[in-house]
Amino acid sequence: MMMSVDADVLKVLADPLRLRIVSLLAGEALCVCHLIEETGARQTNLSNHLKVLREAGLVDTEPCGRFVYYRLRPEALDVVATALGDLAATARETAANARKRPC
Repeated sequence: MMMSVDADVLKVLADPLRLRIVSLLAGEALCVCHLIEETGARQTNLSNHLKVLREAGLVDTEPCGRFVYYRLRPEALDVVATALGDLAATARETAANARKRPC
C-alpha cells in the first residue's frame, strides 16, 4: 500500500529559508543567534519560521539556560522521504509495465 505525501509538510519545506534552517539543523543543534549568523535573517523572521517548523513536527526545542536550541527530528523527514520513495517506486513500476488508463 502506498503512503500519501503530507502536502502541509511539503509546503513547510518548500520555503527557501525554512529549507536552509532544516539543512543547518541537520548538522547540529542551533539557537536563534546561530541561525541569524548563518542565514542573515532577522530574529523575528527566524522565530516565525521556527514556529512553523515546530508546529509541523520537524524540529524540537531544548532549553539551555536563557537560550533555546533547535534540533531537527530526523524521523519526521524519514516519513516524508519514505512517502516520496513509495511514489517513485510506483512510478517506476507503472513505466516498466507501460500501464495507462484507457480513454
